Amino acid sequence: MPLPKLPSKPATLLLAKDYPKASGANPVPFPTEEEAAPAPKKAATKTAAKAVAPAPAAKTAAKKGEAAKPSALKVAKLPDDVPAPPRTKAAPQARAKVTPIKADAPHPAKHKAHEVVLKSASSRKADVVGSTKLFVLDTNVLMHDPSSLFRFEEHDVFLPMMTLEELDNHKKGMSEVARNARQVSRTLDALVSNTDDDAMDAGIPLSKLGNKDAKGHLFFQTKVQVADLPQGLPQGKADNQILAVVRSLEAEQPGRAVVLVSKDINMRIKARAMGLPAEDYFNDHVLEDTDLLYSGIVQLPDDFWNKHGKDMESWQENKHGQSSTFYRVTGPFIPSLLVNQFVFLEPTSGEAPFYAQVKQINGKTAVLQTLRDYSHNKNSVWGVTARNREQNFALNLLMNPECDFITLLGQAGTGKTLLALAAGLAQVLETKLYNEIIVTRVTVPVGEDIGFLPGTEEEKMGPWMGAFDDNLEVLNKSDGEGGEWGRAATQDLIRSRIKIKSLNFMRGRTFVNKFLIIDEAQNLTPKQMKTLVTRAGPGTKILCLGNIAQIDTPYLTEGSSGLTYVVDRFKGWAHSGHVTLARGERSRLADHASDVL
Repeated sequence: MPLPKLPSKPATLLLAKDYPKASGANPVPFPTEEEAAPAPKKAATKTAAKAVAPAPAAKTAAKKGEAAKPSALKVAKLPDDVPAPPRTKAAPQARAKVTPIKADAPHPAKHKAHEVVLKSASSRKADVVGSTKLFVLDTNVLMHDPSSLFRFEEHDVFLPMMTLEELDNHKKGMSEVARNARQVSRTLDALVSNTDDDAMDAGIPLSKLGNKDAKGHLFFQTKVQVADLPQGLPQGKADNQILAVVRSLEAEQPGRAVVLVSKDINMRIKARAMGLPAEDYFNDHVLEDTDLLYSGIVQLPDDFWNKHGKDMESWQENKHGQSSTFYRVTGPFIPSLLVNQFVFLEPTSGEAPFYAQVKQINGKTAVLQTLRDYSHNKNSVWGVTARNREQNFALNLLMNPECDFITLLGQAGTGKTLLALAAGLAQVLETKLYNEIIVTRVTVPVGEDIGFLPGTEEEKMGPWMGAFDDNLEVLNKSDGEGGEWGRAATQDLIRSRIKIKSLNFMRGRTFVNKFLIIDEAQNLTPKQMKTLVTRAGPGTKILCLGNIAQIDTPYLTEGSSGLTYVVDRFKGWAHSGHVTLARGERSRLADHASDVL
Protein backbone atom coordinates (compact mmCIF):
# COMPACT_ATOMS: atom_id res chain seq x y z
CA MET A 1 0.00 0.00 0.00
CA PRO A 2 1.48 3.46 -0.92
CA LEU A 3 2.31 5.90 1.86
CA PRO A 4 0.24 9.09 2.29
CA LYS A 5 1.40 12.48 1.05
CA LEU A 6 3.75 14.34 3.36
CA PRO A 7 2.46 17.60 4.91
CA SER A 8 3.67 20.78 3.20
CA LYS A 9 3.49 23.11 6.21
CA PRO A 10 4.17 22.63 9.87
CA ALA A 11 1.21 21.79 12.08
CA THR A 12 -1.12 21.09 9.18
CA LEU A 13 -3.55 18.20 9.25
CA LEU A 14 -3.68 15.57 6.58
CA LEU A 15 -6.77 15.52 4.43
CA ALA A 16 -8.77 12.51 3.45
CA LYS A 17 -7.81 12.84 -0.19
CA ASP A 18 -4.16 12.52 0.77
CA TYR A 19 -4.79 8.88 1.81
CA PRO A 20 -5.18 6.28 -0.92
CA LYS A 21 -8.33 4.24 -0.36
CA ALA A 22 -7.92 0.55 0.24
CA SER A 23 -10.28 -1.69 -1.56
CA GLY A 24 -13.06 -2.95 0.65
CA ALA A 25 -12.05 -0.72 3.56
CA ASN A 26 -14.40 1.53 5.41
CA PRO A 27 -13.71 5.27 4.92
CA VAL A 28 -12.03 6.91 7.84
CA PRO A 29 -13.56 10.22 8.99
CA PHE A 30 -11.00 12.96 8.42
CA PRO A 31 -11.39 16.72 8.79
CA THR A 32 -12.50 18.74 5.74
CA GLU A 33 -10.46 21.47 4.04
CA GLU A 34 -12.22 24.21 6.00
CA GLU A 35 -11.65 22.40 9.25
CA ALA A 36 -8.03 21.81 8.33
CA ALA A 37 -7.35 25.47 7.45
CA PRO A 38 -3.92 26.63 8.59
CA ALA A 39 -3.80 28.54 11.80
CA PRO A 40 -2.37 32.08 12.04
CA LYS A 41 1.40 32.31 12.00
CA LYS A 42 1.59 33.66 15.52
CA ALA A 43 -0.23 30.60 16.81
CA ALA A 44 1.63 28.17 14.68
CA THR A 45 4.10 26.01 16.44
CA LYS A 46 7.41 24.93 15.11
CA THR A 47 6.67 21.33 15.91
CA ALA A 48 5.50 19.29 12.98
CA ALA A 49 2.58 16.99 13.47
CA LYS A 50 3.40 13.35 13.44
CA ALA A 51 1.17 11.33 11.22
CA VAL A 52 0.92 7.60 11.59
CA ALA A 53 -0.25 5.55 8.67
CA PRO A 54 -3.11 3.21 9.35
CA ALA A 55 -2.30 -0.47 9.53
CA PRO A 56 -2.75 -2.24 6.21
CA ALA A 57 -5.74 -4.45 5.85
CA ALA A 58 -4.96 -8.12 6.14
CA LYS A 59 -5.22 -10.12 2.96
CA THR A 60 -7.07 -12.87 4.73
CA ALA A 61 -9.66 -10.40 5.95
CA ALA A 62 -10.10 -9.03 2.44
CA LYS A 63 -10.62 -12.50 1.07
CA LYS A 64 -13.31 -13.21 3.62
CA GLY A 65 -15.06 -9.94 2.80
CA GLU A 66 -14.44 -8.42 6.22
CA ALA A 67 -13.60 -4.75 6.56
CA ALA A 68 -10.12 -3.94 7.74
CA LYS A 69 -10.13 -2.00 10.97
CA PRO A 70 -8.36 1.36 10.67
CA SER A 71 -5.56 2.15 13.04
CA ALA A 72 -5.87 5.05 15.43
CA LEU A 73 -4.16 8.27 14.34
CA LYS A 74 -2.01 10.33 16.62
CA VAL A 75 -2.99 13.96 15.96
CA ALA A 76 -0.92 16.86 17.19
CA LYS A 77 -2.55 19.02 19.83
CA LEU A 78 -3.89 22.28 18.39
CA PRO A 79 -3.40 25.67 20.01
CA ASP A 80 -6.14 27.01 22.24
CA ASP A 81 -7.39 29.59 19.68
CA VAL A 82 -7.80 27.01 16.93
CA PRO A 83 -11.24 25.40 16.88
CA ALA A 84 -11.24 21.67 17.38
CA PRO A 85 -12.61 19.49 14.61
CA PRO A 86 -16.13 18.19 15.14
CA ARG A 87 -16.40 14.67 16.49
CA THR A 88 -18.00 12.02 14.43
CA LYS A 89 -20.18 9.36 15.94
CA ALA A 90 -18.34 6.13 16.47
CA ALA A 91 -19.87 2.93 15.28
CA PRO A 92 -21.74 1.20 18.10
CA GLN A 93 -19.87 -1.76 19.54
CA ALA A 94 -21.55 -5.10 19.93
CA ARG A 95 -22.39 -5.80 23.53
CA ALA A 96 -21.63 -9.14 25.09
CA LYS A 97 -24.67 -11.15 26.00
CA VAL A 98 -25.12 -11.10 29.76
CA THR A 99 -26.94 -13.97 31.41
CA PRO A 100 -28.94 -12.80 34.40
CA ILE A 101 -28.03 -14.44 37.70
CA LYS A 102 -30.88 -15.89 39.65
CA ALA A 103 -31.37 -14.87 43.22
CA ASP A 104 -30.86 -18.39 44.55
CA ALA A 105 -27.87 -19.14 42.34
CA PRO A 106 -24.43 -19.10 44.00
CA HIS A 107 -22.19 -16.17 43.28
CA PRO A 108 -19.47 -17.00 40.70
CA ALA A 109 -16.67 -15.86 42.99
CA LYS A 110 -18.05 -17.80 45.92
CA HIS A 111 -18.52 -20.87 43.77
CA LYS A 112 -14.90 -20.65 42.63
CA ALA A 113 -13.66 -20.42 46.21
CA HIS A 114 -15.82 -23.40 47.13
CA GLU A 115 -14.14 -25.42 44.40
CA VAL A 116 -10.73 -24.58 45.84
CA VAL A 117 -11.83 -25.81 49.26
CA LEU A 118 -13.06 -29.06 47.77
CA LYS A 119 -9.76 -29.55 45.99
CA SER A 120 -7.85 -28.97 49.21
CA ALA A 121 -10.05 -31.45 51.05
CA SER A 122 -9.58 -34.09 48.39
CA SER A 123 -5.83 -33.72 48.63
CA ARG A 124 -6.06 -34.66 52.30
CA LYS A 125 -7.74 -37.95 51.65
CA ALA A 126 -5.56 -40.96 52.36
CA ASP A 127 -6.73 -42.82 49.27
CA VAL A 128 -5.47 -40.48 46.58
CA VAL A 129 -5.25 -42.55 43.42
CA GLY A 130 -1.95 -42.63 41.59
CA SER A 131 0.11 -40.68 44.14
CA THR A 132 2.23 -41.66 47.12
CA LYS A 133 1.34 -40.41 50.56
CA LEU A 134 3.48 -38.60 53.10
CA PHE A 135 3.10 -40.08 56.58
CA VAL A 136 4.13 -37.88 59.52
CA LEU A 137 5.02 -40.16 62.44
CA ASP A 138 4.36 -39.36 66.07
CA THR A 139 6.92 -40.41 68.66
CA ASN A 140 4.71 -43.08 70.23
CA VAL A 141 4.57 -44.98 66.92
CA LEU A 142 8.35 -45.35 66.84
CA MET A 143 8.52 -46.32 70.51
CA HIS A 144 5.73 -48.86 70.01
CA ASP A 145 7.29 -50.48 66.92
CA PRO A 146 10.95 -49.61 66.22
CA SER A 147 10.64 -51.05 62.70
CA SER A 148 7.63 -48.88 61.81
CA LEU A 149 9.82 -46.77 59.50
CA PHE A 150 9.89 -49.64 57.02
CA ARG A 151 6.17 -50.57 57.19
CA PHE A 152 4.75 -47.99 54.75
CA GLU A 153 5.66 -49.74 51.47
CA GLU A 154 5.98 -47.21 48.60
CA HIS A 155 4.95 -44.17 50.65
CA ASP A 156 7.26 -41.57 52.19
CA VAL A 157 7.87 -40.93 55.90
CA PHE A 158 8.42 -37.53 57.52
CA LEU A 159 9.91 -37.06 61.00
CA PRO A 160 9.35 -33.68 62.70
CA MET A 161 12.13 -32.28 64.84
CA MET A 162 9.93 -32.60 67.93
CA THR A 163 9.68 -36.36 67.32
CA LEU A 164 13.46 -36.65 67.45
CA GLU A 165 13.51 -34.51 70.59
CA GLU A 166 11.02 -36.78 72.36
CA LEU A 167 13.00 -39.86 71.30
CA ASP A 168 16.04 -38.37 72.98
CA ASN A 169 14.06 -37.77 76.18
CA HIS A 170 12.91 -41.41 76.40
CA LYS A 171 16.16 -43.20 75.54
CA LYS A 172 17.38 -43.54 79.14
CA GLY A 173 16.39 -46.48 81.29
CA MET A 174 15.92 -50.25 81.08
CA SER A 175 12.23 -50.28 80.17
CA GLU A 176 10.90 -51.60 76.87
CA VAL A 177 10.10 -48.04 75.76
CA ALA A 178 13.69 -46.93 76.39
CA ARG A 179 15.09 -49.90 74.49
CA ASN A 180 12.82 -49.18 71.53
CA ALA A 181 13.84 -45.51 71.54
CA ARG A 182 17.52 -46.47 71.44
CA GLN A 183 16.90 -48.94 68.63
CA VAL A 184 15.13 -46.26 66.57
CA SER A 185 18.03 -43.87 67.17
CA ARG A 186 20.52 -46.46 65.92
CA THR A 187 18.38 -47.11 62.84
CA LEU A 188 18.16 -43.40 62.03
CA ASP A 189 21.91 -43.02 62.51
CA ALA A 190 22.53 -45.83 60.02
CA LEU A 191 20.17 -44.20 57.51
CA VAL A 192 21.72 -40.72 57.67
CA SER A 193 25.33 -41.91 57.64
CA ASN A 194 27.31 -40.85 54.54
CA THR A 195 24.45 -38.58 53.45
CA ASP A 196 25.01 -35.00 52.29
CA ASP A 197 22.63 -32.05 52.64
CA ASP A 198 21.20 -32.42 49.14
CA ALA A 199 20.29 -36.04 49.81
CA MET A 200 18.62 -35.04 53.08
CA ASP A 201 16.40 -32.56 51.23
CA ALA A 202 15.62 -35.01 48.42
CA GLY A 203 14.82 -37.83 50.85
CA ILE A 204 16.82 -40.83 52.07
CA PRO A 205 15.78 -44.17 50.51
CA LEU A 206 14.32 -46.41 53.20
CA SER A 207 15.67 -49.44 51.34
CA LYS A 208 19.21 -48.31 52.14
CA LEU A 209 19.55 -50.83 54.99
CA GLY A 210 18.26 -53.78 52.97
CA ASN A 211 14.51 -53.46 53.58
CA LYS A 212 13.31 -54.19 50.07
CA ASP A 213 9.62 -53.78 50.95
CA ALA A 214 10.20 -50.13 51.92
CA LYS A 215 10.29 -48.29 48.58
CA GLY A 216 9.66 -44.78 49.89
CA HIS A 217 11.95 -42.08 51.25
CA LEU A 218 12.63 -40.64 54.69
CA PHE A 219 12.41 -36.87 55.18
CA PHE A 220 13.51 -34.84 58.18
CA GLN A 221 12.32 -31.41 59.22
CA THR A 222 15.19 -29.18 58.09
CA LYS A 223 13.46 -25.79 58.41
CA VAL A 224 10.95 -24.03 60.59
CA GLN A 225 7.41 -25.02 59.63
CA VAL A 226 5.08 -22.08 60.23
CA ALA A 227 1.35 -22.72 60.47
CA ASP A 228 -1.58 -21.10 62.21
CA LEU A 229 -3.06 -23.16 65.03
CA PRO A 230 -6.48 -22.60 66.59
CA GLN A 231 -6.53 -20.10 69.40
CA GLY A 232 -6.21 -21.68 72.81
CA LEU A 233 -3.76 -24.42 71.83
CA PRO A 234 -0.42 -23.99 73.64
CA GLN A 235 2.26 -23.36 71.04
CA GLY A 236 5.03 -24.95 73.10
CA LYS A 237 3.40 -28.35 73.56
CA ALA A 238 5.02 -31.16 71.59
CA ASP A 239 1.78 -32.56 70.15
CA ASN A 240 0.67 -29.12 68.94
CA GLN A 241 4.03 -28.51 67.26
CA ILE A 242 3.68 -31.78 65.36
CA LEU A 243 0.17 -30.74 64.30
CA ALA A 244 1.60 -27.44 63.06
CA VAL A 245 4.14 -29.36 60.96
CA VAL A 246 1.36 -31.44 59.40
CA ARG A 247 -0.65 -28.34 58.51
CA SER A 248 2.43 -26.63 57.04
CA LEU A 249 3.31 -29.67 54.92
CA GLU A 250 -0.25 -29.83 53.65
CA ALA A 251 -0.05 -26.19 52.57
CA GLU A 252 3.33 -26.73 50.87
CA GLN A 253 2.17 -29.85 49.01
CA PRO A 254 -1.51 -29.25 48.18
CA GLY A 255 -1.72 -32.05 45.64
CA ARG A 256 -0.45 -34.77 47.98
CA ALA A 257 -2.01 -36.65 50.87
CA VAL A 258 -0.26 -35.76 54.16
CA VAL A 259 -1.39 -38.10 56.96
CA LEU A 260 -0.53 -38.01 60.66
CA VAL A 261 0.10 -41.44 62.22
CA SER A 262 -0.20 -41.59 66.00
CA LYS A 263 -1.12 -44.06 68.73
CA ASP A 264 -2.42 -41.17 70.85
CA ILE A 265 -6.22 -41.09 70.57
CA ASN A 266 -6.55 -37.49 71.80
CA MET A 267 -3.98 -36.27 69.30
CA ARG A 268 -5.87 -37.92 66.46
CA ILE A 269 -9.08 -36.27 67.67
CA LYS A 270 -7.41 -32.84 67.74
CA ALA A 271 -6.01 -33.40 64.25
CA ARG A 272 -9.43 -34.27 62.84
CA ALA A 273 -10.95 -31.26 64.61
CA MET A 274 -8.41 -29.09 62.76
CA GLY A 275 -9.29 -30.72 59.45
CA LEU A 276 -6.09 -32.78 59.27
CA PRO A 277 -6.15 -36.48 58.33
CA ALA A 278 -4.96 -38.75 61.14
CA GLU A 279 -4.75 -42.53 61.44
CA ASP A 280 -3.79 -45.13 63.99
CA TYR A 281 -0.82 -47.42 63.39
CA PHE A 282 -2.38 -50.67 62.15
CA ASN A 283 0.62 -52.48 60.71
CA ASP A 284 1.23 -54.41 63.92
CA HIS A 285 -2.37 -55.65 64.00
CA VAL A 286 -2.58 -59.35 63.29
CA LEU A 287 -6.30 -59.28 62.59
CA GLU A 288 -8.75 -56.49 61.87
CA ASP A 289 -11.54 -58.45 63.56
CA THR A 290 -10.67 -60.59 66.57
CA ASP A 291 -13.78 -62.68 65.97
CA LEU A 292 -11.80 -64.25 63.12
CA LEU A 293 -9.02 -65.33 65.49
CA TYR A 294 -8.11 -69.00 65.30
CA SER A 295 -10.02 -70.88 68.03
CA GLY A 296 -8.38 -74.31 67.61
CA ILE A 297 -11.79 -76.02 67.47
CA VAL A 298 -14.09 -76.73 64.53
CA GLN A 299 -17.40 -78.54 64.35
CA LEU A 300 -17.77 -81.19 61.67
CA PRO A 301 -20.83 -81.07 59.39
CA ASP A 302 -23.62 -83.55 60.04
CA ASP A 303 -22.94 -85.38 56.76
CA PHE A 304 -19.20 -85.66 57.43
CA TRP A 305 -19.10 -89.46 57.57
CA ASN A 306 -21.31 -89.79 54.48
CA LYS A 307 -18.90 -87.72 52.40
CA HIS A 308 -15.61 -88.77 54.02
CA GLY A 309 -16.18 -92.31 55.27
CA LYS A 310 -16.21 -94.17 51.95
CA ASP A 311 -12.51 -95.16 51.88
CA MET A 312 -11.86 -94.63 55.59
CA GLU A 313 -9.07 -96.54 57.33
CA SER A 314 -8.81 -97.06 61.09
CA TRP A 315 -6.24 -98.58 63.44
CA GLN A 316 -5.13 -98.40 67.07
CA GLU A 317 -1.81 -97.35 68.56
CA ASN A 318 -0.45 -97.11 72.09
CA LYS A 319 1.37 -93.81 72.67
CA HIS A 320 2.59 -92.49 76.02
CA GLY A 321 0.74 -95.23 77.88
CA GLN A 322 -2.56 -94.43 76.18
CA SER A 323 -4.40 -96.45 73.54
CA SER A 324 -5.85 -94.26 70.79
CA THR A 325 -7.80 -94.93 67.62
CA PHE A 326 -6.70 -93.31 64.37
CA TYR A 327 -8.85 -92.62 61.29
CA ARG A 328 -7.60 -91.76 57.81
CA VAL A 329 -10.36 -89.93 55.95
CA THR A 330 -10.53 -88.24 52.55
CA GLY A 331 -12.98 -85.61 51.39
CA PRO A 332 -13.66 -81.96 50.48
CA PHE A 333 -13.75 -80.72 54.10
CA ILE A 334 -10.16 -81.75 54.88
CA PRO A 335 -8.26 -78.79 53.26
CA SER A 336 -9.93 -76.37 55.68
CA LEU A 337 -8.41 -78.15 58.72
CA LEU A 338 -5.08 -77.51 60.44
CA VAL A 339 -2.66 -79.82 62.25
CA ASN A 340 -3.44 -80.21 65.99
CA GLN A 341 -6.87 -78.68 65.51
CA PHE A 342 -9.69 -80.29 67.47
CA VAL A 343 -12.81 -81.52 65.67
CA PHE A 344 -16.06 -82.70 67.17
CA LEU A 345 -19.41 -84.03 66.05
CA GLU A 346 -22.33 -84.19 68.48
CA PRO A 347 -25.30 -85.90 66.80
CA THR A 348 -28.77 -84.87 67.91
CA SER A 349 -30.12 -88.40 67.47
CA GLY A 350 -28.66 -89.56 70.78
CA GLU A 351 -25.53 -91.23 69.37
CA ALA A 352 -22.19 -90.97 71.12
CA PRO A 353 -20.29 -87.74 70.34
CA PHE A 354 -17.06 -87.86 68.37
CA TYR A 355 -14.02 -85.91 69.62
CA ALA A 356 -10.70 -86.07 67.77
CA GLN A 357 -7.55 -84.15 66.94
CA VAL A 358 -6.03 -83.64 63.49
CA LYS A 359 -2.57 -85.22 63.43
CA GLN A 360 -1.64 -85.17 59.73
CA ILE A 361 -2.90 -83.46 56.57
CA ASN A 362 -1.90 -84.40 53.04
CA GLY A 363 -4.05 -82.70 50.43
CA LYS A 364 -7.61 -83.92 50.92
CA THR A 365 -6.54 -86.71 53.28
CA ALA A 366 -6.21 -86.31 57.05
CA VAL A 367 -5.40 -88.53 60.02
CA LEU A 368 -7.65 -88.03 63.06
CA GLN A 369 -6.77 -89.28 66.56
CA THR A 370 -9.39 -89.85 69.23
CA LEU A 371 -8.95 -88.06 72.55
CA ARG A 372 -8.62 -89.17 76.12
CA ASP A 373 -11.65 -88.40 78.24
CA TYR A 374 -10.39 -86.21 81.07
CA SER A 375 -13.92 -85.60 82.31
CA HIS A 376 -13.83 -89.05 83.97
CA ASN A 377 -12.45 -89.33 87.50
CA LYS A 378 -10.05 -92.12 86.57
CA ASN A 379 -8.29 -89.75 84.15
CA SER A 380 -8.14 -86.78 86.53
CA VAL A 381 -5.04 -84.58 86.47
CA TRP A 382 -3.84 -83.78 90.03
CA GLY A 383 -7.43 -84.22 91.15
CA VAL A 384 -8.87 -81.95 88.44
CA THR A 385 -11.33 -83.20 85.82
CA ALA A 386 -12.65 -81.44 82.73
CA ARG A 387 -16.07 -79.88 83.18
CA ASN A 388 -16.81 -79.11 79.54
CA ARG A 389 -15.70 -79.96 76.02
CA GLU A 390 -13.14 -77.15 75.70
CA GLN A 391 -11.46 -78.06 79.00
CA ASN A 392 -11.14 -81.65 77.80
CA PHE A 393 -9.43 -80.41 74.62
CA ALA A 394 -7.10 -78.22 76.69
CA LEU A 395 -6.05 -81.08 79.00
CA ASN A 396 -5.28 -83.27 75.98
CA LEU A 397 -2.88 -80.58 74.79
CA LEU A 398 -1.36 -79.92 78.21
CA MET A 399 -0.67 -83.60 78.89
CA ASN A 400 0.79 -84.25 75.43
CA PRO A 401 4.62 -84.28 75.70
CA GLU A 402 4.94 -83.63 71.95
CA CYS A 403 3.35 -80.19 72.24
CA ASP A 404 6.02 -77.64 73.12
CA PHE A 405 3.96 -74.45 72.84
CA ILE A 406 0.34 -74.09 74.00
CA THR A 407 -1.92 -71.04 74.15
CA LEU A 408 -5.17 -70.90 76.12
CA LEU A 409 -7.61 -68.03 75.66
CA GLY A 410 -10.81 -67.43 77.55
CA GLN A 411 -12.74 -65.05 79.73
CA ALA A 412 -12.41 -64.91 83.50
CA GLY A 413 -13.38 -68.11 85.27
CA THR A 414 -12.90 -70.56 82.39
CA GLY A 415 -10.16 -72.47 84.27
CA LYS A 416 -7.04 -71.47 82.33
CA THR A 417 -4.74 -71.08 85.34
CA LEU A 418 -6.14 -74.08 87.23
CA LEU A 419 -5.73 -76.46 84.28
CA ALA A 420 -2.20 -75.23 83.53
CA LEU A 421 -1.07 -75.52 87.15
CA ALA A 422 -2.61 -78.98 87.59
CA ALA A 423 -0.96 -80.25 84.40
CA GLY A 424 2.36 -78.75 85.48
CA LEU A 425 2.29 -80.37 88.94
CA ALA A 426 1.32 -83.75 87.46
CA GLN A 427 4.20 -83.71 84.95
CA VAL A 428 6.77 -82.33 87.41
CA LEU A 429 5.99 -84.34 90.55
CA GLU A 430 4.36 -87.49 89.14
CA THR A 431 5.69 -88.28 85.66
CA LYS A 432 8.83 -86.12 86.19
CA LEU A 433 8.93 -84.95 82.57
CA TYR A 434 10.06 -81.51 83.73
CA ASN A 435 12.29 -80.34 86.57
CA GLU A 436 10.25 -77.42 87.87
CA ILE A 437 7.48 -74.96 87.10
CA ILE A 438 8.40 -71.36 86.29
CA VAL A 439 5.63 -68.78 86.54
CA THR A 440 5.86 -65.23 85.22
CA ARG A 441 3.54 -62.42 84.22
CA VAL A 442 3.50 -58.78 83.21
CA THR A 443 3.44 -56.44 86.20
CA VAL A 444 0.81 -54.02 84.89
CA PRO A 445 -1.51 -52.78 87.67
CA VAL A 446 -5.25 -52.52 87.12
CA GLY A 447 -5.61 -49.38 89.24
CA GLU A 448 -3.18 -47.03 90.96
CA ASP A 449 0.37 -48.27 91.49
CA ILE A 450 1.17 -49.02 95.14
CA GLY A 451 4.85 -48.15 94.73
CA PHE A 452 8.00 -50.18 95.34
CA LEU A 453 7.74 -53.58 97.00
CA PRO A 454 10.32 -54.83 99.52
CA GLY A 455 12.16 -58.14 99.51
CA THR A 456 13.76 -60.42 96.97
CA GLU A 457 12.63 -61.02 93.40
CA GLU A 458 10.13 -63.71 94.41
CA GLU A 459 8.86 -61.60 97.32
CA LYS A 460 8.35 -58.65 95.01
CA MET A 461 6.45 -60.86 92.55
CA GLY A 462 4.34 -62.40 95.34
CA PRO A 463 1.47 -59.86 95.20
CA TRP A 464 1.23 -60.32 91.44
CA MET A 465 0.85 -64.09 91.82
CA GLY A 466 -2.28 -64.09 93.95
CA ALA A 467 -4.14 -66.05 91.27
CA PHE A 468 -1.65 -68.92 91.51
CA ASP A 469 -1.85 -68.95 95.29
CA ASP A 470 -5.63 -69.25 95.09
CA ASN A 471 -5.39 -72.14 92.64
CA LEU A 472 -2.73 -73.87 94.74
CA GLU A 473 -5.11 -73.84 97.69
CA VAL A 474 -7.68 -75.64 95.56
CA LEU A 475 -5.15 -78.20 94.33
CA ASN A 476 -3.73 -78.80 97.85
CA LYS A 477 -7.03 -79.82 99.37
CA SER A 478 -6.52 -83.13 101.15
CA ASP A 479 -8.92 -85.68 102.47
CA GLY A 480 -7.34 -85.31 105.89
CA GLU A 481 -5.34 -88.55 105.91
CA GLY A 482 -2.04 -86.81 106.43
CA GLY A 483 -3.32 -84.24 108.90
CA GLU A 484 -1.78 -80.83 109.27
CA TRP A 485 1.76 -82.19 108.98
CA GLY A 486 0.94 -83.92 105.71
CA ARG A 487 -0.64 -80.83 104.19
CA ALA A 488 2.29 -78.67 105.28
CA ALA A 489 4.80 -81.12 103.79
CA THR A 490 2.86 -81.22 100.52
CA GLN A 491 2.75 -77.46 100.33
CA ASP A 492 6.48 -77.21 101.00
CA LEU A 493 7.18 -79.78 98.28
CA ILE A 494 5.02 -77.92 95.77
CA ARG A 495 6.53 -74.56 96.68
CA SER A 496 10.01 -75.95 96.19
CA ARG A 497 9.17 -76.91 92.59
CA ILE A 498 7.48 -73.62 91.65
CA LYS A 499 9.66 -70.60 90.87
CA ILE A 500 8.29 -67.12 90.32
CA LYS A 501 10.37 -64.99 87.97
CA SER A 502 10.11 -61.45 86.68
CA LEU A 503 9.98 -60.63 82.99
CA ASN A 504 12.58 -57.92 83.46
CA PHE A 505 15.36 -60.49 83.91
CA MET A 506 14.43 -63.00 81.20
CA ARG A 507 16.69 -61.72 78.45
CA GLY A 508 19.67 -64.00 77.84
CA ARG A 509 18.35 -66.94 79.87
CA THR A 510 17.81 -70.51 78.62
CA PHE A 511 15.27 -72.84 80.26
CA VAL A 512 16.00 -76.58 80.02
CA ASN A 513 13.33 -79.14 81.00
CA LYS A 514 11.09 -76.45 82.48
CA PHE A 515 7.32 -76.05 82.53
CA LEU A 516 7.00 -72.31 81.83
CA ILE A 517 3.64 -70.61 82.45
CA ILE A 518 3.16 -67.04 81.17
CA ASP A 519 0.07 -65.59 82.81
CA GLU A 520 -1.78 -62.47 81.58
CA ALA A 521 0.00 -62.84 78.25
CA GLN A 522 -2.44 -60.45 76.56
CA ASN A 523 -0.45 -57.55 78.07
CA LEU A 524 2.73 -58.54 76.22
CA THR A 525 3.82 -56.91 72.99
CA PRO A 526 4.82 -59.14 70.05
CA LYS A 527 8.47 -58.30 70.69
CA GLN A 528 8.24 -59.26 74.38
CA MET A 529 6.48 -62.48 73.43
CA LYS A 530 9.27 -63.33 71.01
CA THR A 531 11.83 -62.69 73.74
CA LEU A 532 10.10 -65.13 76.10
CA VAL A 533 9.40 -67.91 73.60
CA THR A 534 12.99 -67.91 72.37
CA ARG A 535 14.18 -68.65 75.95
CA ALA A 536 12.99 -72.26 75.58
CA GLY A 537 15.70 -74.90 75.61
CA PRO A 538 15.51 -78.69 75.09
CA GLY A 539 12.58 -80.38 76.83
CA THR A 540 10.79 -77.14 77.78
CA LYS A 541 7.06 -76.54 77.40
CA ILE A 542 5.67 -72.99 77.30
CA LEU A 543 2.07 -72.10 78.15
CA CYS A 544 0.57 -68.69 77.37
CA LEU A 545 -2.64 -67.82 79.22
CA GLY A 546 -4.74 -64.72 78.80
CA ASN A 547 -7.92 -62.92 77.89
CA ILE A 548 -7.57 -60.44 75.04
CA ALA A 549 -10.65 -58.58 76.30
CA GLN A 550 -8.71 -57.46 79.41
CA ILE A 551 -5.66 -55.56 78.11
CA ASP A 552 -4.06 -53.11 80.55
CA THR A 553 -0.91 -52.14 78.61
CA PRO A 554 -1.11 -48.72 76.92
CA TYR A 555 -1.23 -48.66 73.10
CA LEU A 556 -2.03 -52.39 72.93
CA THR A 557 -5.29 -53.59 71.42
CA GLU A 558 -6.87 -56.95 70.82
CA GLY A 559 -5.45 -57.01 67.32
CA SER A 560 -1.90 -55.98 68.26
CA SER A 561 -1.47 -58.02 71.45
CA GLY A 562 1.43 -60.44 71.63
CA LEU A 563 -0.98 -63.24 72.56
CA THR A 564 -2.99 -62.70 69.38
CA TYR A 565 0.29 -62.57 67.48
CA VAL A 566 1.54 -66.00 68.61
CA VAL A 567 -1.88 -67.66 68.23
CA ASP A 568 -1.99 -66.63 64.59
CA ARG A 569 1.66 -67.42 63.83
CA PHE A 570 1.83 -70.84 65.52
CA LYS A 571 -1.40 -72.29 64.15
CA GLY A 572 -0.83 -75.39 62.07
CA TRP A 573 2.58 -76.23 63.58
CA ALA A 574 2.88 -79.90 64.53
CA HIS A 575 4.29 -79.13 68.02
CA SER A 576 1.90 -76.41 69.12
CA GLY A 577 -1.77 -76.16 69.95
CA HIS A 578 -4.43 -73.65 70.86
CA VAL A 579 -7.83 -73.81 72.55
CA THR A 580 -10.28 -71.00 73.24
CA LEU A 581 -12.23 -71.74 76.41
CA ALA A 582 -15.78 -70.45 76.09
CA ARG A 583 -17.67 -71.58 79.18
CA GLY A 584 -16.99 -70.20 82.65
CA GLU A 585 -16.76 -72.67 85.52
CA ARG A 586 -15.80 -70.43 88.45
CA SER A 587 -19.28 -69.78 89.84
CA ARG A 588 -22.73 -68.81 88.68
CA LEU A 589 -22.13 -65.29 89.97
CA ALA A 590 -18.93 -64.91 87.92
CA ASP A 591 -20.62 -66.32 84.81
CA HIS A 592 -23.56 -63.95 85.12
CA ALA A 593 -21.26 -60.98 85.74
CA SER A 594 -19.24 -61.82 82.61
CA ASP A 595 -22.42 -61.82 80.54
CA VAL A 596 -24.20 -58.72 81.83
CA LEU A 597 -21.35 -56.40 82.86
